[in-house]
Amino acid sequence: MSLPTPSRTPSAPAAPDAAPTQADLLDFVRRTAADRDLVASLPLDPEGRTWVRLDGPGGSEAWLIGWPPGTGTGWHDHADSVGAFLTASGELTENSLAARLPTDGWKTLELSEDVDRERALGPGSGRAFGVHHVHEVLNQSPTEHAVSVHAYYPPLPRIRRYSRTGQVLRLEAVERPEDWQ
Repeated sequence: MSLPTPSRTPSAPAAPDAAPTQADLLDFVRRTAADRDLVASLPLDPEGRTWVRLDGPGGSEAWLIGWPPGTGTGWHDHADSVGAFLTASGELTENSLAARLPTDGWKTLELSEDVDRERALGPGSGRAFGVHHVHEVLNQSPTEHAVSVHAYYPPLPRIRRYSRTGQVLRLEAVERPEDWQ
């Protein structure tokens, strides 16, 4: 679902020609999530995620996303983009891998037993991450929507989607921006 860009999107203090850093993106998502009117303006659908594209700092790609109860992203990465996200309302869970994976040329990897990380992210909680960060984001609540703000730089060139069975991670698909239109 694509909605018009709200006119009240907070702008970042970064220099106009400077690429935003992970810290800049985290600051942006924090300030944007604090805009209660913007967060409340997102239409929430009980059946699927909703989103609005925002003007991120320094040419970054940014999104306000609504998460119905029980929804999630599945395992994925953001390829060569750094990013940040923060929960504006509700609670999200991020499962991630604390391992540096090869960037290309593989279809299946066996993960070591100590790579899993889980974070509960309530309102105002979030994180920044580097390139090739593999994670999944979930709204595990059985009854409550969650809303979050995300920003990526450079704008997402691709997303790699993975399946996971136990400690085996398998590359399933590579999506490009034209696939999301």
